Amino acid sequence: MKEIPVYLFLGFLESGKTKFIQETFEDERFDSGESTLLLVCEEGEEEYDPSRFAVKKFAVEVAEPEALSPEMLSALVKKHAVDRVVVEWNGMRELQVLFDAMPDGWMIAQVMTFFEANSFAGYNKNMRQLVFDKIQYADMVVFNRFHDGLSQEEFHKIVRGVSRRPDIVYEYVGGRAVYDEIPDPLPYDIEAKPIVIEDRDYAFFYRDLVEDTPKYAGKIVRFKGLVAVDKKLKSDTIVVGRHIMTCCEADIAYSGLVCIHTSPQTFKTRDWVMVTARIDLEYHKVYGQEGPVLKAVSLEYCAPPEEELATFY
Repeated sequence: MKEIPVYLFLGFLESGKTKFIQETFEDERFDSGESTLLLVCEEGEEEYDPSRFAVKKFAVEVAEPEALSPEMLSALVKKHAVDRVVVEWNGMRELQVLFDAMPDGWMIAQVMTFFEANSFAGYNKNMRQLVFDKIQYADMVVFNRFHDGLSQEEFHKIVRGVSRRPDIVYEYVGGRAVYDEIPDPLPYDIEAKPIVIEDRDYAFFYRDLVEDTPKYAGKIVRFKGLVAVDKKLKSDTIVVGRHIMTCCEADIAYSGLVCIHTSPQTFKTRDWVMVTARIDLEYHKVYGQEGPVLKAVSLEYCAPPEEELATFY
Protein backbone atom coordinates (compact mmCIF):
# COMPACT_ATOMS: atom_id res chain seq x y z
CA MET A 1 0.00 0.00 0.00
CA LYS A 2 1.24 3.45 -0.90
CA GLU A 3 2.49 5.41 2.09
CA ILE A 4 1.31 9.02 2.24
CA PRO A 5 3.14 11.41 4.59
CA VAL A 6 0.85 13.66 6.63
CA TYR A 7 1.96 17.04 7.96
CA LEU A 8 -0.19 18.30 10.84
CA PHE A 9 -0.59 21.94 11.82
CA LEU A 10 -2.38 22.29 15.15
CA GLY A 11 -3.60 25.14 17.30
CA PHE A 12 -6.54 27.26 18.35
CA LEU A 13 -8.07 30.18 16.48
CA GLU A 14 -5.70 33.10 15.73
CA SER A 15 -2.67 31.01 16.65
CA GLY A 16 -0.97 31.56 13.30
CA LYS A 17 -1.56 28.19 11.60
CA THR A 18 -3.07 29.54 8.38
CA LYS A 19 -0.37 32.17 7.94
CA PHE A 20 2.39 29.61 8.41
CA ILE A 21 0.81 27.11 6.00
CA GLN A 22 0.31 29.88 3.42
CA GLU A 23 3.98 30.85 3.67
CA THR A 24 5.00 27.19 3.45
CA PHE A 25 3.07 26.71 0.19
CA GLU A 26 4.62 29.91 -1.16
CA ASP A 27 8.11 28.54 -0.53
CA GLU A 28 9.59 27.01 -3.69
CA ARG A 29 11.53 24.55 -1.54
CA PHE A 30 8.23 22.97 -0.53
CA ASP A 31 7.41 22.20 -4.17
CA SER A 32 8.86 18.73 -4.53
CA GLY A 33 6.72 17.93 -7.54
CA GLU A 34 4.37 15.82 -5.44
CA SER A 35 0.63 16.21 -5.59
CA THR A 36 -0.32 17.83 -2.28
CA LEU A 37 -3.72 17.84 -0.60
CA LEU A 38 -4.37 20.72 1.80
CA LEU A 39 -7.12 19.47 4.10
CA VAL A 40 -8.64 22.37 6.03
CA CYS A 41 -10.59 21.25 9.10
CA GLU A 42 -11.14 24.68 10.60
CA GLU A 43 -12.61 27.93 9.34
CA GLY A 44 -10.31 30.61 10.70
CA GLU A 45 -10.15 34.37 10.40
CA GLU A 46 -7.65 34.21 7.53
CA GLU A 47 -8.22 32.65 4.13
CA TYR A 48 -5.73 31.00 1.81
CA ASP A 49 -4.56 32.67 -1.39
CA PRO A 50 -3.74 29.75 -3.72
CA SER A 51 -2.70 32.19 -6.46
CA ARG A 52 0.50 32.78 -4.51
CA PHE A 53 1.36 29.10 -3.98
CA ALA A 54 4.71 27.97 -5.35
CA VAL A 55 3.45 24.39 -5.12
CA LYS A 56 2.12 23.58 -8.59
CA LYS A 57 0.22 20.35 -8.01
CA PHE A 58 -2.19 20.90 -5.16
CA ALA A 59 -5.82 20.63 -4.14
CA VAL A 60 -7.67 22.27 -1.26
CA GLU A 61 -10.51 20.49 0.49
CA VAL A 62 -12.54 21.79 3.45
CA ALA A 63 -14.12 19.30 5.84
CA GLU A 64 -15.61 19.25 9.30
CA PRO A 65 -13.67 16.94 11.65
CA GLU A 66 -16.78 14.89 12.41
CA ALA A 67 -17.31 14.25 8.68
CA LEU A 68 -13.94 12.53 8.24
CA SER A 69 -13.73 8.79 7.69
CA PRO A 70 -11.26 6.37 6.09
CA GLU A 71 -13.62 6.01 3.14
CA MET A 72 -13.94 9.77 2.62
CA LEU A 73 -10.20 10.41 2.86
CA SER A 74 -9.39 7.47 0.59
CA ALA A 75 -11.75 8.95 -1.98
CA LEU A 76 -9.91 12.28 -1.81
CA VAL A 77 -6.59 10.50 -2.33
CA LYS A 78 -7.97 8.85 -5.45
CA LYS A 79 -9.67 12.02 -6.70
CA HIS A 80 -6.52 14.17 -6.51
CA ALA A 81 -3.87 11.45 -6.99
CA VAL A 82 -2.44 12.56 -3.65
CA ASP A 83 1.24 12.01 -2.75
CA ARG A 84 1.23 13.94 0.54
CA VAL A 85 -1.26 15.64 2.84
CA VAL A 86 -1.13 18.87 4.84
CA VAL A 87 -3.81 19.16 7.54
CA GLU A 88 -4.92 22.33 9.31
CA TRP A 89 -6.67 20.89 12.35
CA ASN A 90 -9.39 22.47 14.46
CA GLY A 91 -7.87 23.10 17.88
CA MET A 92 -11.18 22.43 19.62
CA ARG A 93 -11.24 18.84 18.39
CA GLU A 94 -9.06 16.07 19.81
CA LEU A 95 -6.54 14.52 17.45
CA GLN A 96 -7.93 11.04 17.99
CA VAL A 97 -10.82 12.05 15.73
CA LEU A 98 -8.34 12.51 12.88
CA PHE A 99 -6.29 9.43 13.75
CA ASP A 100 -9.42 7.25 13.71
CA ALA A 101 -10.31 8.57 10.24
CA MET A 102 -6.88 8.12 8.63
CA PRO A 103 -6.81 5.42 5.92
CA ASP A 104 -4.18 2.68 5.89
CA GLY A 105 -0.94 4.03 4.49
CA TRP A 106 -1.27 7.53 5.93
CA MET A 107 1.81 8.16 8.08
CA ILE A 108 2.37 11.15 10.38
CA ALA A 109 5.54 12.86 9.09
CA GLN A 110 5.60 16.05 11.16
CA VAL A 111 3.47 17.81 13.77
CA MET A 112 3.69 21.56 14.40
CA THR A 113 1.60 23.23 17.09
CA PHE A 114 0.89 26.96 17.30
CA PHE A 115 -0.39 29.01 20.22
CA GLU A 116 -1.21 32.69 20.52
CA ALA A 117 1.03 33.56 23.45
CA ASN A 118 -1.32 36.03 25.16
CA SER A 119 -4.26 33.61 25.27
CA PHE A 120 -2.22 30.48 26.03
CA ALA A 121 -2.51 30.71 29.82
CA GLY A 122 -6.30 30.90 29.58
CA TYR A 123 -6.52 27.89 27.30
CA ASN A 124 -4.16 25.94 29.54
CA LYS A 125 -6.21 26.77 32.62
CA ASN A 126 -9.67 26.15 31.18
CA MET A 127 -9.03 23.62 28.40
CA ARG A 128 -6.03 21.74 29.72
CA GLN A 129 -6.96 18.48 27.99
CA LEU A 130 -7.07 20.17 24.56
CA VAL A 131 -3.74 21.92 25.17
CA PHE A 132 -2.17 18.64 26.25
CA ASP A 133 -3.61 16.96 23.16
CA LYS A 134 -1.92 19.50 20.86
CA ILE A 135 1.50 19.26 22.56
CA GLN A 136 1.92 15.54 23.20
CA TYR A 137 2.61 14.64 19.55
CA ALA A 138 4.32 17.87 18.48
CA ASP A 139 7.77 18.08 16.94
CA MET A 140 7.72 21.86 17.37
CA VAL A 141 5.63 24.24 19.49
CA VAL A 142 5.48 27.88 18.36
CA PHE A 143 4.23 30.72 20.56
CA ASN A 144 3.18 33.61 18.33
CA ARG A 145 2.95 37.28 19.39
CA PHE A 146 5.31 36.71 22.30
CA HIS A 147 6.62 39.79 24.16
CA ASP A 148 8.88 40.74 27.05
CA GLY A 149 5.96 40.84 29.48
CA LEU A 150 5.64 37.06 29.23
CA SER A 151 7.88 34.48 30.87
CA GLN A 152 9.63 31.95 28.65
CA GLU A 153 10.26 29.83 31.75
CA GLU A 154 6.54 29.49 32.49
CA PHE A 155 5.71 28.50 28.91
CA HIS A 156 8.66 26.11 28.86
CA LYS A 157 7.49 24.46 32.08
CA ILE A 158 4.01 23.80 30.71
CA VAL A 159 5.29 22.29 27.46
CA ARG A 160 7.89 20.15 29.20
CA GLY A 161 5.23 18.93 31.63
CA VAL A 162 3.67 17.22 28.61
CA SER A 163 6.69 16.24 26.51
CA ARG A 164 10.40 16.88 26.21
CA ARG A 165 10.41 16.06 22.51
CA PRO A 166 9.30 19.27 20.75
CA ASP A 167 11.48 22.24 19.98
CA ILE A 168 9.96 25.42 21.41
CA VAL A 169 10.03 28.70 19.49
CA TYR A 170 9.00 32.12 20.79
CA GLU A 171 7.93 34.31 17.85
CA TYR A 172 8.13 37.87 19.18
CA VAL A 173 6.01 40.77 17.96
CA GLY A 174 8.01 42.21 15.08
CA GLY A 175 9.08 38.83 13.72
CA ARG A 176 12.08 37.94 15.92
CA ALA A 177 12.14 34.19 16.59
CA VAL A 178 13.93 32.83 19.67
CA TYR A 179 14.53 29.12 20.16
CA ASP A 180 14.08 27.78 23.68
CA GLU A 181 17.42 26.76 25.20
CA ILE A 182 16.28 26.41 28.82
CA PRO A 183 17.91 23.25 30.25
CA ASP A 184 15.81 20.43 31.66
CA PRO A 185 17.87 18.79 34.39
CA LEU A 186 16.50 15.54 35.75
CA PRO A 187 15.37 15.64 39.41
CA TYR A 188 17.72 12.74 40.24
CA ASP A 189 21.34 11.79 39.61
CA ILE A 190 21.46 9.43 36.65
CA GLU A 191 25.11 8.59 37.40
CA ALA A 192 24.36 7.47 40.97
CA LYS A 193 24.75 3.81 41.96
CA PRO A 194 21.91 3.17 42.46
CA ILE A 195 19.76 5.89 40.90
CA VAL A 196 17.31 6.72 43.69
CA ILE A 197 13.89 7.82 42.45
CA GLU A 198 11.95 9.71 45.09
CA ASP A 199 8.19 9.21 45.20
CA ARG A 200 7.56 12.66 43.74
CA ASP A 201 9.84 11.96 40.76
CA TYR A 202 8.48 8.70 39.35
CA ALA A 203 6.58 10.43 36.51
CA PHE A 204 9.75 12.19 35.36
CA PHE A 205 11.75 8.96 35.61
CA TYR A 206 9.22 6.90 33.67
CA ARG A 207 8.90 9.46 30.88
CA ASP A 208 12.65 9.89 30.50
CA LEU A 209 13.18 6.13 30.58
CA VAL A 210 10.60 5.59 27.83
CA GLU A 211 11.85 8.50 25.68
CA ASP A 212 15.56 7.72 26.03
CA THR A 213 15.77 4.07 27.07
CA PRO A 214 19.32 3.28 25.84
CA LYS A 215 20.98 5.67 28.30
CA TYR A 216 19.56 3.64 31.20
CA ALA A 217 20.85 0.27 29.96
CA GLY A 218 22.88 -1.41 32.71
CA LYS A 219 21.99 1.23 35.32
CA ILE A 220 20.83 0.25 38.80
CA VAL A 221 17.65 2.00 39.94
CA ARG A 222 15.66 2.04 43.19
CA PHE A 223 12.07 3.19 43.55
CA LYS A 224 8.78 2.44 45.28
CA GLY A 225 6.15 0.92 43.02
CA LEU A 226 2.74 -0.69 42.80
CA VAL A 227 2.65 -4.33 41.70
CA ALA A 228 0.52 -5.71 38.89
CA VAL A 229 0.37 -9.49 38.36
CA ASP A 230 -0.81 -11.35 35.27
CA LYS A 231 -1.37 -15.11 35.35
CA LYS A 232 -0.06 -15.31 31.79
CA LEU A 233 3.39 -14.27 33.00
CA LYS A 234 5.95 -16.56 34.55
CA SER A 235 5.97 -16.85 38.34
CA ASP A 236 9.20 -14.82 38.54
CA THR A 237 7.76 -11.92 36.53
CA ILE A 238 5.62 -9.03 37.73
CA VAL A 239 5.03 -5.43 36.64
CA VAL A 240 6.03 -2.59 38.96
CA GLY A 241 4.97 1.01 38.42
CA ARG A 242 2.73 3.88 39.45
CA HIS A 243 -0.44 5.55 38.27
CA ILE A 244 0.57 8.76 36.47
CA MET A 245 -1.63 11.77 35.79
CA THR A 246 -0.14 13.65 32.85
CA CYS A 247 -2.90 16.17 32.25
CA CYS A 248 -6.08 15.62 34.25
CA GLU A 249 -8.02 12.86 36.00
CA ALA A 250 -9.35 11.58 32.69
CA ASP A 251 -5.89 10.54 31.54
CA ILE A 252 -4.65 8.73 34.66
CA ALA A 253 -2.92 5.55 33.55
CA TYR A 254 -0.89 2.82 35.20
CA SER A 255 2.67 3.10 33.87
CA GLY A 256 4.68 0.07 34.84
CA LEU A 257 7.87 -1.81 34.02
CA VAL A 258 8.45 -5.52 33.63
CA CYS A 259 10.37 -6.85 36.64
CA ILE A 260 12.02 -10.27 36.84
CA HIS A 261 12.95 -11.39 40.37
CA THR A 262 14.13 -14.35 42.44
CA SER A 263 12.26 -13.47 45.63
CA PRO A 264 10.49 -16.36 47.40
CA GLN A 265 7.61 -13.99 48.21
CA THR A 266 4.35 -14.27 46.29
CA PHE A 267 3.43 -10.76 45.22
CA LYS A 268 -0.14 -9.74 44.46
CA THR A 269 -1.66 -6.96 42.41
CA ARG A 270 -1.78 -3.70 44.42
CA ASP A 271 1.11 -4.69 46.72
CA TRP A 272 3.56 -1.85 47.27
CA VAL A 273 7.22 -2.83 46.95
CA MET A 274 10.62 -1.20 47.10
CA VAL A 275 12.57 -2.49 44.12
CA THR A 276 16.27 -2.22 43.42
CA ALA A 277 17.07 -3.52 39.96
CA ARG A 278 19.35 -3.40 36.95
CA ILE A 279 17.71 -2.07 33.79
CA ASP A 280 18.26 -4.27 30.75
CA LEU A 281 17.06 -3.39 27.27
CA GLU A 282 15.46 -6.48 25.74
CA TYR A 283 12.32 -7.84 24.13
CA HIS A 284 9.41 -8.79 26.38
CA LYS A 285 5.89 -9.82 25.40
CA VAL A 286 4.35 -7.35 27.85
CA TYR A 287 5.70 -4.55 25.65
CA GLY A 288 5.39 -6.44 22.39
CA GLN A 289 8.79 -5.02 21.49
CA GLU A 290 12.17 -4.23 22.99
CA GLY A 291 11.92 -2.27 26.21
CA PRO A 292 13.33 -1.71 29.72
CA VAL A 293 13.23 -4.90 31.78
CA LEU A 294 14.08 -4.69 35.48
CA LYS A 295 16.29 -7.48 36.83
CA ALA A 296 15.65 -7.22 40.58
CA VAL A 297 18.56 -7.18 42.99
CA SER A 298 16.12 -6.83 45.89
CA LEU A 299 12.34 -6.68 46.11
CA GLU A 300 10.64 -5.99 49.42
CA TYR A 301 7.18 -5.08 50.67
CA CYS A 302 6.84 -1.45 51.76
CA ALA A 303 4.27 1.11 52.84
CA PRO A 304 2.47 3.14 50.16
CA PRO A 305 3.81 6.64 49.44
CA GLU A 306 1.99 9.61 50.92
CA GLU A 307 0.80 10.56 47.43
CA GLU A 308 0.04 7.40 45.49
CA LEU A 309 -0.66 9.28 42.24
CA ALA A 310 2.48 10.40 40.37
CA THR A 311 2.33 13.70 38.46
CA PHE A 312 4.63 16.20 36.76
CA TYR A 313 3.53 19.00 39.07
